[in-house]
Amino acid sequence: MHSFSTYQVPTPDLPATIATYASLLQRMTECSDNLDATCEAIEAWDALRRRLATWQTTTFIRFEQNLQDAEAKANKAALDEMWPSITEAEMPIKRLLLTHPLRAALEARFGSQAFALWALDDAAFAPSIMEDLVRETKLSNAYSELVGAAAVDFDGTPHTLSQLYGKFDLDDREVRERAHRAYWGWYAEHGDAIDTIFDELVEVRDGIAKKLGCRDFVELGYRRMQRVDYTREDVARVREAVVRDVVPLVAAVRKAQADRYGGAPLSFIDEAVLDPLGEPRTRGTTGEKLDAASAMFEGMHPSMGQFFAEMRAHDLLDLDARANKSGGGFCDFLYDERLPFIFANFNGSKADTVVFTHEAGHAYQMWSSAGQPLKDYVLATYESCEIHSMALEFLTWPHMEKFFGEDAERFRRGHLFERIAFLPYGCAVDAFQHWVYENPNATPAERRSQWRALEATYLPWRDYGDLPHLPAGGLWHRQAHVFAVPFYYIDYVLAGICALQFWVRGSEDPEAALTDYVALCERGGSLPFQALARSAGLTSPFDPGCLDGVLTPARQALGL
Repeated sequence: MHSFSTYQVPTPDLPATIATYASLLQRMTECSDNLDATCEAIEAWDALRRRLATWQTTTFIRFEQNLQDAEAKANKAALDEMWPSITEAEMPIKRLLLTHPLRAALEARFGSQAFALWALDDAAFAPSIMEDLVRETKLSNAYSELVGAAAVDFDGTPHTLSQLYGKFDLDDREVRERAHRAYWGWYAEHGDAIDTIFDELVEVRDGIAKKLGCRDFVELGYRRMQRVDYTREDVARVREAVVRDVVPLVAAVRKAQADRYGGAPLSFIDEAVLDPLGEPRTRGTTGEKLDAASAMFEGMHPSMGQFFAEMRAHDLLDLDARANKSGGGFCDFLYDERLPFIFANFNGSKADTVVFTHEAGHAYQMWSSAGQPLKDYVLATYESCEIHSMALEFLTWPHMEKFFGEDAERFRRGHLFERIAFLPYGCAVDAFQHWVYENPNATPAERRSQWRALEATYLPWRDYGDLPHLPAGGLWHRQAHVFAVPFYYIDYVLAGICALQFWVRGSEDPEAALTDYVALCERGGSLPFQALARSAGLTSPFDPGCLDGVLTPARQALGL
């Protein structure tokens, strides 16, 4: 690949692909008593999976880059129609390996984690749900297209939602308020349409879960998220600990913010402005930011410098916000090229740097573990992946002067608080999703009411005033994860607690912390979440008292 802008992956022929899977299954069956031959067949299967995943990734990125591009939409629709059939074709191979007479020897060769993941995949699929999976994907796409196509007039110029969001931390309160009203006004106008999409998503997901014999979609959601070593009860205990230990800390900082505004309840409009001097903003053009990033990675570790040079050389970064581009940020991987791709929506705020270093953490991990023996191990499960991304946000702190100049220390202080303040919000989103799928027949009004009740528990300082949409419980409408990847959001909380441990260790011994981080990235997804965390010397978020080790130094750093 020379440049991603000209990179093409042809749509595979579905009948030929299914025939290839059938041939591989027969080959594995016939050589089931021969370890070397079985391993060779597994490697051929893995090469096929990587090739198909490269097509899937490329098609998805093209669609996200321009939600109104007819060709990209058609290719994405073809992908969505074909993927359940591809999943169906590969499940017999996973089932064969799970019951293989040489399984012990295969686990010794490839590791046991892949078998645990395949067992969850098997439990999350049946031919009877294929049409439902297509419908689910179409509904998720409908939400993305609706939000991505938003063009909101602001000062006589159409703005995307990402561009409006970038004004939420401006020093000028009058501009912040108008941006909020424009942003949330769009959600108020389209709230019924979003509720309708979500209604249908809950219905189809609950139906899929019931077809698979699950108690509810929560059970199926955990299988889909490949949660090997913890349960919904474990997650509930983390949420309880956050309410007990983190909410009071965040409330104290929010009260200090309110005092700066005369002691009245802190308005939601003012939450993003943490610093009395105004929020620092990422400096320079996108090109200048990339040059600063190159210097930063070269100064951190030789492999990081090489990784980022390859990304720039192959045009694997799409960073600026623009019309018809999907919102948010993500990183994905081109398996056949062994190269990651970073997608963002720069809007001039400090979030440009946070989002960039976050997605670069994902990208570096993928690049580092591209040589893992199985596709299953190139990416870790989601909560483990988020350690790589959120930890790099902190490990890059010594280089923030490159992006913020003399405002770097103010950025670091605000960034630390925002990462701690996120924990209650992330738990609220997770608690909301558990409630939604445990109560699949709830009405849109009941869902909004439940969201407001959860805000009272996890975000008790929140005051929306007369802003549109929010007092009625509509804030969750902006959270794309709820629509596209249910139960993802707690992963940011679990990983955030681990990343804060890297922050503590990085402040004490930055070289050792970076060494452990690089080694963690190289392991990819070869272990389940808690084992990966402990392999890097981290305490599991499920261990009692885990939060104490990060909140005590955080209170000191924040002057509490």
